[in-house]
Amino acid sequence: MLLQFAGHTFEPLLSGALFWRAESMLLVADLHFEKFSSYAKRGHMLPPYDTGLTLKRLEHDIEQTKAERVVALGDSFHRDEGTLTLLDTDRLRLLALLGKSHWTWISGNHDPSPHALGGVCVSGLEHRGLTLTHEPRRGSLGMVAGHLHPAATVYSNGSATRRPCFVHDSKILLLPAYGSGAGSMNILGPTFAGLFDHRTLEVTMLGRNRLYPVSTKRLVAGI
Repeated sequence: MLLQFAGHTFEPLLSGALFWRAESMLLVADLHFEKFSSYAKRGHMLPPYDTGLTLKRLEHDIEQTKAERVVALGDSFHRDEGTLTLLDTDRLRLLALLGKSHWTWISGNHDPSPHALGGVCVSGLEHRGLTLTHEPRRGSLGMVAGHLHPAATVYSNGSATRRPCFVHDSKILLLPAYGSGAGSMNILGPTFAGLFDHRTLEVTMLGRNRLYPVSTKRLVAGI
């Protein structure tokens, strides 16, 4: 499946990553590494396996695409201190990935500070007429972002199903959250109000085994 946006062709992946083959670039949003460990510090004891699961997805996607560049669109760590709480095994796996591709880390609202793990830390990136950033801005043109963890809900055969999704109009393209511990929000909810032109909206849901283009007429609000 191919996704056309702002004159460029992308390949959405079942993992939630977006591969830009012409640039050999893998785009991922909202990795939220070390989310569960940050919860543990606040007394919510969750198994600290979310980072490892996310790294496993990344290893697979980088191996399959042979991407020469990886751009993480912000909130790569759930907190700035997440770079310090990585398990030794996870740190080694991440460093191995950093050695395979050129990495650009875009800062997010959860991880605004630069780090020294490797790669380049920036606040945003302009590339081939596109603006790669964390938070989408209304009225922008050619913007690729994350932050909002988009999901689509469809009603079929008497039940509603919500799944993460890629969503874009003619101006803004949002990626689903990539992190295994990240949540999602319905694109018809108030958080997305006024962001998209629904006349040109296109939605691609992540299924269990494949991607599904979804007509906007089938979208429902609520969950």
